[in-house]
Amino acid sequence: MNTPQASSASYYAAAYQRLSPLLPGGGLGWLTQARRAALARFARHGFPTQRDEDWKYTSLAAIAAARYDLWPAACVDPLAGVVSQRALAGAHLLVFVNGRLHPGLSRPGDLPPGVRLNSLAYCLEEQPASVDPLLLLGAAAAAFADLNLAFMADGAYLHLAADCHLAAPIQLLFIASQANLAIQQRNVLWAAAGSSACIIEQHVALGEGSYLTNALSNVVLEAGASIEHYLLQQESPAASHIATIDVRQQANSSYSSASFAFGAHLARTGITVALQGEAARCSLDGLYLTAGRQHVDHHTCIDHRQAGGTSRQLYKGVLSGASRAVFNGRVVVHPDAQRSDAEQSNRNLLLSDKAEIDTKPQLEIWADDVKCSHAATVAQLDEEQVFYLRSRGIEQAKARTMLSRAFAREMIDRVACSPLQEALDEALREKLRVMSC
Repeated sequence: MNTPQASSASYYAAAYQRLSPLLPGGGLGWLTQARRAALARFARHGFPTQRDEDWKYTSLAAIAAARYDLWPAACVDPLAGVVSQRALAGAHLLVFVNGRLHPGLSRPGDLPPGVRLNSLAYCLEEQPASVDPLLLLGAAAAAFADLNLAFMADGAYLHLAADCHLAAPIQLLFIASQANLAIQQRNVLWAAAGSSACIIEQHVALGEGSYLTNALSNVVLEAGASIEHYLLQQESPAASHIATIDVRQQANSSYSSASFAFGAHLARTGITVALQGEAARCSLDGLYLTAGRQHVDHHTCIDHRQAGGTSRQLYKGVLSGASRAVFNGRVVVHPDAQRSDAEQSNRNLLLSDKAEIDTKPQLEIWADDVKCSHAATVAQLDEEQVFYLRSRGIEQAKARTMLSRAFAREMIDRVACSPLQEALDEALREKLRVMSC
């Protein structure tokens, strides 16, 4: 019987045979072997279904049935205006169009000694010795991670030398302009001991077509390193966006992530953080705004593996229409992780009786000297507050928008990068305008 899973496996296997000569790193035996192994795993397991616990609230039927193009056509869209509008002042800018670096639109600027910033495709072809195979093979085997490994064509490669501190942020701007394309983007962010940087990863679309972004980032922090990682997702309202972030931290390192999900029809961000060294710290923030029939997932897993680690999570959502969101936050404290300190919180505001949130914060504690807590709240707007604003002459729709913005604004206020904070505030205003229509 030709099942949907078997049909998908056949389609991607045939596509790989056709496209493998075009994929970067074709001369690297270890990478070719890894690509084929990933494709074989996908053929065995296929896409997750709602029988899988981690996907029980999320249907991938549309993605499984789609037959995406897996190599971009030549881009003919005028993009200079888009880049000018989105570029953040003072940032080192790399622009990727339909998953491939666009050198003519990129403005990396002058980078200090010790910073290597380039496209992953270039590194695999021209500087293969600079790419540690473990950086690409470290993510857990799963359907989207396997497809990404099999078909990854480009992405950003950042290496910070020891004690290198990059003052200006790095902006990675990913523009999607081709309908029915599967963009398999891979980023590698490697911070050596004592180094620090701020990375802003932004996904935007031209038009409202349907396509898939399957993004995966490998992040490695050596002892004492510090990375701020911001993610801004503004994909097409018909697009699907699957993001996987795999973080590994050594002693006294610090990783902070803030995810802002405003676009896409179906979006899912999965972050796995391994605190592998003593006194490692991580902070995961998130803000999601949904309208219509949007579906947005956030899944996090923080592994406290050594003593003295600290983790903080705060995710907030504003849902309207018949939209749905999922938050699944998991913290695991291993037996050797004494004196761990973990907090997680998920707060949600429902603007409609048809909007729905499934929230599941979890703690798994296998040590006895810890400080851990979790919480989740789901509420509607306070009608007394709405009435107060209306009594001051503010119409009801505007009053509700003002209160929703105040609830969401907390997450933007936590952003340390001023140009990004301004861009996020503008995006928040526009999204709330759409939600109020």
